Amino acid sequence: MQKIAFIILFLYIFIPNGISQNTKSNFSYLDVFDLEYVSNPQISPNGEWVVYQRMGFDIMKDKKRSNLWMVRTNGTDHQKLTSREVSESSASWSPSGNRIAFVSSTIEGSEIYMYWVKTGKIAKISQLPFSPGSLTWSPNGLQLAFSMHVPEKPPVAAKLPAKPKGAKWAETPRITNRLKHEADGKGYLDPGFQHIFVISADGGAARQITKDNFHHRGSLSWSPKSDKIYFSANRNEDWEYDFRNSEVYSVEINSGKIIQLTTAKGPDQSPKVSPNGKYIAYSGFEDKKQAHQTHQLSIMHIDGSSKKVLTTTLDRNVSNIIWDDKSEGLYFSYDDKGNTKIAHVNLTGIIKKLADNLGGTSIGRPYAGGSFSVSNNGTIAYTYSTPEFPAELAIKKAKSLQTITNLNADLLNYRTLGEVEEIWYKSSFDQRDIQGWIVYPPNYNASKKYPLLVENHGGPILNYGDRFSAEIQLFAAAGYIVFYPNPRGSTSYGEEFANLLLNNYPGEDYNDVMDGVDALIKKGIAHEEQLFVTGGSAGGIMTAWIIGKNNRFEAAAVIKPVVNWISKTLVADNYFVYANSRYPGQPWENFENYWKFSPLSLVGNVETPTMVMVGMDDLRTPPSEAKQLYHALKLRKIESVLVEIPGAGHGIAARPSNLITKVANILAWFEKYKKE
Repeated sequence: MQKIAFIILFLYIFIPNGISQNTKSNFSYLDVFDLEYVSNPQISPNGEWVVYQRMGFDIMKDKKRSNLWMVRTNGTDHQKLTSREVSESSASWSPSGNRIAFVSSTIEGSEIYMYWVKTGKIAKISQLPFSPGSLTWSPNGLQLAFSMHVPEKPPVAAKLPAKPKGAKWAETPRITNRLKHEADGKGYLDPGFQHIFVISADGGAARQITKDNFHHRGSLSWSPKSDKIYFSANRNEDWEYDFRNSEVYSVEINSGKIIQLTTAKGPDQSPKVSPNGKYIAYSGFEDKKQAHQTHQLSIMHIDGSSKKVLTTTLDRNVSNIIWDDKSEGLYFSYDDKGNTKIAHVNLTGIIKKLADNLGGTSIGRPYAGGSFSVSNNGTIAYTYSTPEFPAELAIKKAKSLQTITNLNADLLNYRTLGEVEEIWYKSSFDQRDIQGWIVYPPNYNASKKYPLLVENHGGPILNYGDRFSAEIQLFAAAGYIVFYPNPRGSTSYGEEFANLLLNNYPGEDYNDVMDGVDALIKKGIAHEEQLFVTGGSAGGIMTAWIIGKNNRFEAAAVIKPVVNWISKTLVADNYFVYANSRYPGQPWENFENYWKFSPLSLVGNVETPTMVMVGMDDLRTPPSEAKQLYHALKLRKIESVLVEIPGAGHGIAARPSNLITKVANILAWFEKYKKE
C-alpha cells in the first residue's frame, strides 16, 4: 500500500499536470478546429472586469465563431456574457461601467445590443439596415456613435423592357464608375458611402450626422461635453486619387457642422480626445510616397493648433493609441524585431515599454495582431501570446503580469509542439543583421538529418515573429525543420530597413533569405540535399523569385503569388496603390522596370518541381497570376501542379478547412521529392 502511494506521489510531482510525455501526440490537422483565442479584450473603467471575444472554429459550419465572455481581472467568475449562441463582437463599456454595448450578428443582419451588468439582462436597441462599426459611447453615457454604410444609386440606370411573367433572364449587370469598386474577401462593393450615426443608449432611431459623398469611417472619439465627435476622413475633392491622404475632423452632433483640424499631406487618423478635453492625439505621417512610412503619434490642442510629434525617438509604427486617465500621456502598441510591445509616452515624448508578447490572433501564420485596453487606474488587459499558444487574456498591473485564461489547456497540454528558436545572421550583401526563427520537429533529435522548409512571409511590408502559428506547427509535426526569416522590407526594424524595397522588390531580400539558409547549413541544422521552399502572397513572390534565381531546392510551393507586376497592378482590387510607392510610374510608363521585378521574367531558369496554389475568388493576387506561372512551367515541361481552392479569397486560411487543405497539399507535394 505504501509502495502504491509512493508511485502516485512520484507521478504527481514529477509529471506536470499528470501528463506523461508518452501520452502526448503531435499537433494535427483536426486540432485546428479545437483552437481558441482571446480577441478585443475590453477592461471595465474600474479595472475589475474584462469582457472579450472568445474566438473558436465551428467544425460543422467551417467558420470562425465569436461569443462575448466576462472574467474578473483576478481570474475568477469566468462566464459567458449572454446565453445566446450567435455571433457577438465589438463590446464597449459605458463610462460608468454599468452597461456593455455590443454588436450581435445573425443571418438577418447585425444590430446593437445592450447588457446591464447588475441584472445580466440584454436588449436590442437598434433596427439598422446595415452593419454598424466603430461603436463608441458618449462621455455622458446617453448616446452611442457608430459608422454605417449608406447606399447610393449606380451611375447608370438603363431602361430595359419588362420580362415576361415567369421568364428567367440573366442577372442585372454591375455598373461602376468608382476607382475602388471591389475588395478581396468582400467582393463587389455596393455603391454608397460610410457615414457617422448616433443612437440613444436607451434605444430608438439612429440619426445620421455626416453627409456628402465621402467615406467617414475608422475610430470615433467624443468631446468631453458629448456635443462633438472627432473622426478621420478624406473629404478632399480628389479623394479617390489622393487615396493615402486623410485629415482629422470634428462634427457637431446637433448641427452636423464639420471642421477640419489637420492639413498634412498624408494620413492623419485614429483621433483620440484627452479626458480633460485639452488635446487630440492621432497617428500618421507626411507622405513621401515610399514603400513604407512609419506612423508616428502626434498631439494637438483641441482647436487643431500646436501640433507636436511625441514619438520622434521611436522608429516604429505606432498603433492602438489610448489616453491615460489623467491626460498626461498615451498608451500605444508597436512591433519591434518581430515582437509586439505595449508602451506609454508622456507629453514630453518620454517612452516607457510596459509589456511584451501582444498578439496571438493571427492563427494561421506568425503575423502581428492583438489588442489591449486600459482601465482608469492604469490596469492593462491584452491578448498575450508566445509560440506555444494563441492569444490568452493577460492583466498587467504596475510591475505584475498575470495570464488569467487558459483556453487551450484541454488541447495543447496533450500536444508536443515544435520548439521555436530565434536566429540572427549577417547579410552577405551589406552585412546587415537579419532575424529569423527556426522551428524544430517535435521530439527533435540533433543527431538526425531533417529536411528544411523555408516559409517566406507576405506583405512584404509585414513581419513574422515569435508567435503561435498553426501552419508552422503542422509543417514541423510532419518532420520538417521550418525556417521563417524577416528579410529587408520587413517591418519592426525601422523605416529605412523596410523602405529598402522601394523600386527594388524583389531585391536583396532574396539574398537575406538565402543567407539564412546558408547559415543553417553551416550550423549543421539544414542540409543542401534536403531544401524546400514555400510562402504566400509576397512570400509566393519570393518563392517564385528564389526558384528563378537558383536550383537548390528539391521542390517549391508558390502560394497566391504575383508573377507579373504589369498584369497584377491593373487587375487586383488595390490596383491603384502601386505606382510610385512600389515602382516609379504606371506600368505603361515604366514597362521594362515593372517587368524586371516580375518573377515571370525568370521562369526560363526554373528547374524546381513547383506547386502553384491560389484561391479562386482571390482579388488581391488574382488567379490569373498563378495561372501565368503554371502555364509557363507546363510549356517548359517542368514538373508542376496547379491547386485552385473554390470560394477562397486571398486569405485562404480564413476557413479552417482551407488552412488544412493548404498545408496538406504543400506537404503532399514536398513528400514526392523528399530524400530518405
